[in-house]
Amino acid sequence: MTKAFSVASWNVKHFKSTQVRIGRVISFLKKQEADVFALYELYGKDVFGEIIKQLPGYSFHITEGKGSQEILLGVKNTLDTFITQKLEFSSGTTHVCPGLLATIIHNDSLYPMLFMNIDSTPTAQGIGLRYEMMQRAFRYRNKLDKLAWAQGDAKVNYIFLGDLEIMGMSHPFNKSIDPETELRKWDDEECKTYNMRRLKKSHEITYRSCDGKIEGNYDHVFVAEHLKFTKFGNSEVDVRGWITESEELQKEWREKYSPHSLLYFEVHEV
Repeated sequence: MTKAFSVASWNVKHFKSTQVRIGRVISFLKKQEADVFALYELYGKDVFGEIIKQLPGYSFHITEGKGSQEILLGVKNTLDTFITQKLEFSSGTTHVCPGLLATIIHNDSLYPMLFMNIDSTPTAQGIGLRYEMMQRAFRYRNKLDKLAWAQGDAKVNYIFLGDLEIMGMSHPFNKSIDPETELRKWDDEECKTYNMRRLKKSHEITYRSCDGKIEGNYDHVFVAEHLKFTKFGNSEVDVRGWITESEELQKEWREKYSPHSLLYFEVHEV
């Protein structure tokens, strides 16, 4: 099948205006040659300005909200795109920046992609916030379906993705929920209800703190089940970054770039 476009999604974790780190991050991003990319947790206009200067072949949009952590979206100028900021995916809290909905237009087909960054915790409040945001992301397909049917389209090429921070819940009295159980809830219930699926990644663990004490399967891609993607071995998402370095170099990579790995995938034409 023919590739329609490629996507890179990466939480650069507190990406501030340190010139050396900006150069490293942009250099790594360029190597991906993605048609569409999202960077999460940007701080400050200096970072934004440097990315624009060093990536001249892209158009950009950045979220605006009460929080300082933003999502930066870059789309190659060869792609027609309509971008809107979705405030309903901020949950009214400064801990969650608004989502970005980028509708890519390729050969007269629409590919709506919702980019999300959920800054969460393994507490009851944290899992409640994730539950609300994930439910909204899945239910958003219903809205898109109605718009598509009104235009005579049978299927919606819907994708939502990002740093979803699915980490379970720590609770006393044997009431904790492990991350796998939380993730299975979305796979077994919502995906079936909304005819979606979670793409298989080349590596499950995408986050590890710089000190190595915390790790998690935080970054994910959920898609309409009819969509097809390029295979990387047995996976549809290639995880790139510290996880692909040797054990001796992983800590150094996380410190220089980000404790999150980058997700890369290629969407096929429908």
